Amino acid sequence: MWTAVVSLAAWCWLLLCQGFFWRTDVRLPPRREPAVWPSVCVVVPARDEAAVLPASLPSLLAQDYPGRAEVFLVDDGSTDGTGELARELSRRHGGLPLTVDSPGEPPAGWTGKLWAVRHGIGLARARDPEYLLLTDADIAHAPDSLRELVAAARTGGFDVVSQMARLRVESLWERLVVPAFVYFFAQLYPFRRIGLRGARTAAAAGGCVLLRADMADKARIPDSIRHAVIDDVALARAVKAAGGRIWLGLADLVDSVRPYPRLHDLWRMVSRSAYAQLRHNPLLLLGTVAGLALVYLVPPAAVVAGAVTGSAATAVVGAAAWAVMTGTYVPMLRYYRQPLWPAPLLPFTAFLYLLMTADSAVQHYRGRGAAWKGRTYARPDAVPDEN
Repeated sequence: MWTAVVSLAAWCWLLLCQGFFWRTDVRLPPRREPAVWPSVCVVVPARDEAAVLPASLPSLLAQDYPGRAEVFLVDDGSTDGTGELARELSRRHGGLPLTVDSPGEPPAGWTGKLWAVRHGIGLARARDPEYLLLTDADIAHAPDSLRELVAAARTGGFDVVSQMARLRVESLWERLVVPAFVYFFAQLYPFRRIGLRGARTAAAAGGCVLLRADMADKARIPDSIRHAVIDDVALARAVKAAGGRIWLGLADLVDSVRPYPRLHDLWRMVSRSAYAQLRHNPLLLLGTVAGLALVYLVPPAAVVAGAVTGSAATAVVGAAAWAVMTGTYVPMLRYYRQPLWPAPLLPFTAFLYLLMTADSAVQHYRGRGAAWKGRTYARPDAVPDEN
């Protein structure tokens, strides 16, 4: 009974005091078109992305941008012909100029993606752009996406404007897991707080980050975060530490085209970085598991326990907490244009995330943590510093 009361109190606090994280109306802020459009270089790190590139790269090349813009795709050691496919797509579709290059294998202390980003930014420097758009190879942009991002950055005076791409939701497992992924992210990093002056909360969505080039220099991006597995949050923190302003919200013009049809695919997506999010700290892991159990698993357990033991009060309190949880999840399902039946199943989805997080820790201690596309990364404190 008292555990259920604590869970209900936690949900009341989350509902009212956690930056209204459950609302999905944080979209691009008010913006107006500048008199002179600044130059932009788009940097796309890509490793074995031939399967998704035909659905994403043409959308970047077709950007309707009034200023000078070009695309740099950095082939990060692909073995599936990603680089040549990118050149062929450019020849076939035309549009913005495309440069394809490769930096070679990353040195010790660098993740492959950030090494590729560093190389791409280096190539872009020759064009002296005012903004850099860092976007993933599985992200498709509407024709006016770049235009809207730049206008929002200039109007609001933001050093970073980032959008959480709308992820693919088609299979049964995607419906159960994907909207919850964004819901949990927003719960950890409430979007409304990120854009406030003086707020400590900092996060970005790595699939779509518009970054002022001079702020990239000031914050030493990406060198200062070279070992970060969760590079988007690390980038946002580095920019805020350098005095920059950040805006993050949900996207209407940016979509991920990468499919995650099976539970195994989604499991790998989450577990590869979950323990890194907890700084590889066993105490944080235990606290996270306990918190997930208290907040998400106790309410349905209390309903069942109350029904079995005849304790109406326990069942009612558990049902109230479950109802608040379900209600906060509905806006995210509507944003993803999904039916509402997964909303009351959020405790089950949270249990899956609990298992994924625990598995992430297990894989880390087996030496297979933070593994992605053939690379396994060391924990940050195992990486020697560079002077």
